Amino acid sequence: MSLSIRALHTRDTLRFIKAQWLFYKDDPYWVPPMLMDRKKLLHVDKNPFFKHSKMQLFLAERDGEIVGRIAAIINDNHNIEHNDTVGFFGFFECIQDQSVATSLFTAAEQWLRGNGMTVIRGPVNPSLNDECGLLVNGFDGPPVILMTYNPPYYAQLIEGVGCKKSQDLYAYLLRNENYASEKMNRLFDVVVKRNELVFRSFDFKDKHKFKRDVETLKHIYNAAWEKNWGFVKFTDEEFDFLAADLKQIADPNLVFIVESKGRIAGFCLALPDVNQSLIHNKNGGLLRGAYHLLTKSKKIDLCRIIVLGVLPEFRNTGIDATIYMEIGNRALSRGIRLGEASWILESNEMMNKGLTNTMHGERYRTYRLYDKSL
Repeated sequence: MSLSIRALHTRDTLRFIKAQWLFYKDDPYWVPPMLMDRKKLLHVDKNPFFKHSKMQLFLAERDGEIVGRIAAIINDNHNIEHNDTVGFFGFFECIQDQSVATSLFTAAEQWLRGNGMTVIRGPVNPSLNDECGLLVNGFDGPPVILMTYNPPYYAQLIEGVGCKKSQDLYAYLLRNENYASEKMNRLFDVVVKRNELVFRSFDFKDKHKFKRDVETLKHIYNAAWEKNWGFVKFTDEEFDFLAADLKQIADPNLVFIVESKGRIAGFCLALPDVNQSLIHNKNGGLLRGAYHLLTKSKKIDLCRIIVLGVLPEFRNTGIDATIYMEIGNRALSRGIRLGEASWILESNEMMNKGLTNTMHGERYRTYRLYDKSL
C-alpha cells in the first residue's frame, strides 16, 4: 500500500480542513469546528497572522485515502521576539500508524529546515495565541471552547518521531461552591475596599467604547504576559481580528476591566462554553451551528476563563483573587456554576499556587508542547 505526502497550496485549505472529520467520526467527545471559522483562520489573506508568518500544509494519502495531515509554520514575530530559529507544527491529525506520522513530520521538518529553522515545536494552531498543545491527560469529556482535543495515542506518535516535552499547559476546573466561602467573601470585600476596585463591563453596543476597551485590553495583555515563556505580542490587526470573532459569542457580563483608584489594574476575559452547543453541530455548518447556539445556550453550565491579567505594578495585592471571585459571581448570576481556568504554564508558580490553594481548583487536564532539534 503506497503512502504519499502532498504539499498543498495555502489557498487550497478546504480539503485539509474537512480531513479532520475522518479522524473523529466515532468519537463522542470531539467538537466539530465551524467550517467558516477554520477557513478564515487558515486564509493567508484574511488572517493577519500571515502578514508576519508563513505556513505549508501537508496531506498524507494512502491509496487515495487521507490518513494524516500536518502544517509547518514559521512565525517571524516569535523568532524576532525570542532571538531564535524555532519553526512550528500544527493541525496534526493521523491514524494510529507510526510510519504515517514519521512521514508527515519528515515533510514538515524538511520544509522548516530549508527555511533556516533549527527547532520544531508544537502543536500550535497556528500560534500560541490560538488553540495549542496536545491533550495528554483528561480524555473523559469534550474540550471547552478554544481548547484542543485529540486521541490519547497522538502523544506516542509525536514522541515516536523524536519530539520531547518542552512545556506543559494546565487546565483547572473551578466550582463556585469550593471557593465562595464566607472567608473568601470577607477577603474579597477587604481587597476591593483597600484598592478601591471598580469592575467595569465591556460595552459591546457602542462601537466607540468597544474599540476603546479593546485597546485597553490589548495594552494590559501585552504588558502582563510580556515575560511569559514563548509569549509573542499580538499585532494591532491580530488583536482586532480576535476581538471581532470573540464578540460574536461573548457574554458582555463576563468580560470586564478592573480599575484601582481610577487606574487600570487588570482585566478578565471569560466565555461561555459554547462547545456544549456546538458538539451537536456534526457537519460544522453555519446555519446548523447558529441553531444549536440559539436553542442550547441556556443549558451551558461552564465558562472558560481565557485570560486574566493584572498589570505588574498591581501584583501581590490580592486583585487577581478578587477577579476570580467576581467572574464566579457574574457567571453564577446566569446559572453557570463551573469554570475552567486555562491554559496556565506549568512554570507559572504563582498562578498555579493561587488556583490550587486559594481558589481550590482541580487540575484536571494537561496539554503538552513538544520540541525537537532539526
